[in-house]
Amino acid sequence: MIPLSDDNPTAHPPVMTVLILIALGVVWVVVQGGGFTDQLVRSVCNLGMVPGELTGRAQIGSGVAITSNLVCTVDAEPVNRLTPLLSMFLHGGWGHILENALFLWVFGNNVEDLMGAGRFLVFYLLCGLAAAAAHVAVDPGSILPTVGASGAISGVMGAYLVLYPKVPVRMLFFFGIFIRVIPLPAWGVLLWWFAWQVIAGLPQLVGVGDLAGGVAVWAHAGGFLAGVLLVRLFVRPDRERERRALHA
Repeated sequence: MIPLSDDNPTAHPPVMTVLILIALGVVWVVVQGGGFTDQLVRSVCNLGMVPGELTGRAQIGSGVAITSNLVCTVDAEPVNRLTPLLSMFLHGGWGHILENALFLWVFGNNVEDLMGAGRFLVFYLLCGLAAAAAHVAVDPGSILPTVGASGAISGVMGAYLVLYPKVPVRMLFFFGIFIRVIPLPAWGVLLWWFAWQVIAGLPQLVGVGDLAGGVAVWAHAGGFLAGVLLVRLFVRPDRERERRALHA
């Protein structure tokens, strides 16, 4: 189930959403080598967020194999303090970055429409940091590096749920060899997505798993809840009044 678009026109151009997408693309190509070189793995090791490094619970020098010839080693470099922020702009592969870009475009432009560019950027980054905090809280000793904009984008999705619960979202479904696009209300799409993150993350809470299928689902859940709780602090009343007038 993949979101393709929504029936929710904006009154203002999504300047910051586009700039974030550009930033993700530039980092992917320049810092991570477009996923085609060792730059990808090295960027994940050096700039990815490692919970155990932040909490001090991971032993310095311990490591985890990322490829057959490269091990990510726990260290005490000063840059580690910045990884909750830096890791938001890194990705683990083409599928990862393209999926995040699609979700951000579908849901981000309308959230920005009610916040304005500056407020939207602050909101986006705060949700990303909240997502990082949730991941660290669930697995504080992990030595696995995590990367991705998913936590921040999850916050945007939580904001969308609060602001536009009844808006139709066109979802792409695969039924075996058949493909269909079905419009569904945003509340159904987003609550289903959130529930799936929680279900997938339950093994971590009872200590029988690390990352659920390689995905930091509790970061997603934490970012989503942050978006739900923070959104009203960032919505501009003038833009909300403008939207009501346009749709009256």
